[in-house]
Amino acid sequence: MSNHNRTTGTTTAMRRTVPQLLALAVGAAFTLTGLAGFLVTGFDGWIAYQPDQTLLGFGVNPSHNVVHLLLGVAGLLLARSDSSARGYGWLLVVGYGAALVYGLVVAGQEGGNLLNVNVADNLLHAVAVAGGLATALWPRRGEDNLRR
Repeated sequence: MSNHNRTTGTTTAMRRTVPQLLALAVGAAFTLTGLAGFLVTGFDGWIAYQPDQTLLGFGVNPSHNVVHLLLGVAGLLLARSDSSARGYGWLLVVGYGAALVYGLVVAGQEGGNLLNVNVADNLLHAVAVAGGLATALWPRRGEDNLRR
């Protein structure tokens, strides 16, 4: 997106806030992860526990891939404004906080492990919670941030 300067006739890029940039980066990463996950899993075994199905060491199955895609697209869409990007941060905190607790219970076990979660996933979920907190709580600076 860009703003057109009527005085000079030039176009300048809109300034994005740090939360918007974080939401874009995380959203893009999750979207790509979800798509790449289907290259590993295909579309069979939607809730199967298959410890040999990993993407860069992280457990995946089709359901797990869909979660990544949904959170990724949400990040891309919610990066449009500072306030919605901060809301996305809170979505990551709550969603991945719950995923971390769930993973601590089921990681590496067949029973109840509907998303094929492993220890590496748990570590990544903890990082996602921290990233969500950074996105949601990044300090606001200047008058521009107060208007968003």
